[in-house]
Amino acid sequence: MNASSRERVRVTEVGPRDGLQNERAIVPVAAKVEFIDRLSACGFPEVEATSFVSAKWVPQLGDAAEVFARVHRSSETLLSALVPNEQGLDAALAAGVDKIAVFVAASEAFSQRNTNGSIAQVLERVGHVVTRARRDALPVRGYISCTIRCPYDGPTEPARVREVAERLLALGATEIDLGDTIGAAEPSDIARLFDGLDGVLTPGRATLHLHDTHGRASACVERALELGVRSFDASVAGLGGCPYANGAPGNLATETLLSILTRAGFDTGVDTDAVVATAQWIRQQLAALRPSSS
Repeated sequence: MNASSRERVRVTEVGPRDGLQNERAIVPVAAKVEFIDRLSACGFPEVEATSFVSAKWVPQLGDAAEVFARVHRSSETLLSALVPNEQGLDAALAAGVDKIAVFVAASEAFSQRNTNGSIAQVLERVGHVVTRARRDALPVRGYISCTIRCPYDGPTEPARVREVAERLLALGATEIDLGDTIGAAEPSDIARLFDGLDGVLTPGRATLHLHDTHGRASACVERALELGVRSFDASVAGLGGCPYANGAPGNLATETLLSILTRAGFDTGVDTDAVVATAQWIRQQLAALRPSSS
């Protein structure tokens, strides 16, 4: 099978946002800009560059506007950003983002601790963001966190995920991203999740965001591909995790995802060698910032 005949799987690189947000030492703007530029050059269709969130809550991403002002813009790669509220949207629009993402939990306890509001309150809050973004013709990704398990509430019922997905789609979200926030999923959980979404969101229309906390992300990718999922998030070098979910260090590594997809016969349009080189580079940058263990 030649490359032109292979089915395409979309890979969104989330390292600059989800990968860096937990780093204690502030990564210099210049390094963030180079990181994003390197990833854009790898051929990703989308790089989630940062979040327009208060520096009080996520200090690492308090320089979002400056980062966006300095990155190289390419027509081949969308540069997206997470925005929590209308104030964040104002800043994102001023910066010229290509796409925004909003965030809603499928767990009440996680919603309260992560966003200081109930699921209903957060949906109302992001509803205004989605409406304004769509009015400006910006695509909107709707993240749903804790789709498998919550660190506070335990297992998440697929019916709860379904309710949130329905609301986000009704608000105007153009993409639904299903997050296994603490890396709890097993392959059977992925099937159960999509069974619960039947009639609302098909696997082929969803994006899957996996964490590799227990080393099962690869098996979950393989099951998701069997079900028809054709869009995944990943973070180069496996960087990151959720700052509000203890024990969830590390997203699915982009290099690992690309290897799985290549072996399975899919095309991504991403230069794997360049991704591996970028992973080595960002590890070196972060190692230089981290306190020595000696």
